[in-house]
Amino acid sequence: MKISLLNERITFEKNTTYVDENANHKNTWEEYFSCYTYAGSSSYQQKEQQAAGITVTNGGLVFTVRYCSELAVIDSTHYRVRFRGEVYNITSVDMMNYQRESIKVSCEKERRES
Repeated sequence: MKISLLNERITFEKNTTYVDENANHKNTWEEYFSCYTYAGSSSYQQKEQQAAGITVTNGGLVFTVRYCSELAVIDSTHYRVRFRGEVYNITSVDMMNYQRESIKVSCEKERRES
């Protein structure tokens, strides 16, 4: 792995539940871990969908990060990625044959309603 390719900052966020003053349980995203990554687009993840009569392209990205113990626990249901001000949902996590060198995280851009 060429370290010089890891030139973009990425933040992993974790889904947590907290109890407010009225004893209501609410979900929130809090920053979990930040590191440098290599971000590349994945041509097989480029999809077009019809949403409310408009064709929308869901941009897929693949992030490659160095292996560390904090990232060894990430999965697609409890974590998401924040990259360049945008939010990406994790679709899959590849531990690269469990060699403890790098992790590939496939993501697609979260669609936000305005």
